[in-house]
Amino acid sequence: MRVDCSPESMGAGAFYRLLTAVVVPRPIAWVSTLAPDGETANLAPHSFFTVACTDPPVVQFTSVGRKDSLRNAEETGEFVVNFAPEPLFAEINATATDFPRDRGEFDAVGIEREPSLRVRPPRVAASPVALECTLHSTLRLGDSTVVFGQVVHAAVQEEVLVEGRPDIGRLRPLSRLGGNEWGTVGEIHELARIPYRDRKRD
Repeated sequence: MRVDCSPESMGAGAFYRLLTAVVVPRPIAWVSTLAPDGETANLAPHSFFTVACTDPPVVQFTSVGRKDSLRNAEETGEFVVNFAPEPLFAEINATATDFPRDRGEFDAVGIEREPSLRVRPPRVAASPVALECTLHSTLRLGDSTVVFGQVVHAAVQEEVLVEGRPDIGRLRPLSRLGGNEWGTVGEIHELARIPYRDRKRD
C-alpha cells in the first residue's frame, strides 16, 4: 500500500520536506561570493547542486528564495563552489545560518580564506577542491532561482589526488539528507559499464 501525496493538499512546506527526504543524498555546493562592496565575503551551503554541462563546464546550484549567494553572484558575476568535506562539518553547518548580508560568514565563523586565481571571491583554504565560476545565467522557477556558473578554473589539493584523479576516500564528501540529517560516504562499489556490443545475447 502506498500513501498518496500531492503538493496541493500538503502545502509547499510539507511537500518540500517530502522531496528533500527522498531526493537523497544531495551533494553540497559551499558557495563563496563577494558583496558588491568588494569586501564582505559571503559563504553558504546549497544542497540543490549538480553539473549542468560538460563542454563548456557548467555547474548549477539553486537558491530557495533570494539568498546572499544569489544576489552577490548576480551583481558581481562571480562565485566559487568549495567542496564540502566531512572534516569541515561544523563550519559548513555554521555558515547555513541566515547572517545579515553585511556580516561575512568567513569572519563570523572564523574560516580561513585564500585568494582565487581567476575570480574575486575567495576560496575556503581548507576545502580540498574549489571551482571558480563566472555567472553563466540564472533561471527563476517559482520561489527559487537556479544559478548556472561556467567553471573557469579548478584548484585541487594534491593530497586528495590518486593517479591524477580526486579520490573519494580522500575527499570524504558530505551530503544532505532529509530534515537535519547529513550523510557521509559509506561502502563504495565499483562496477564498469558493459557496452551494448559486449552484452550476451539471449
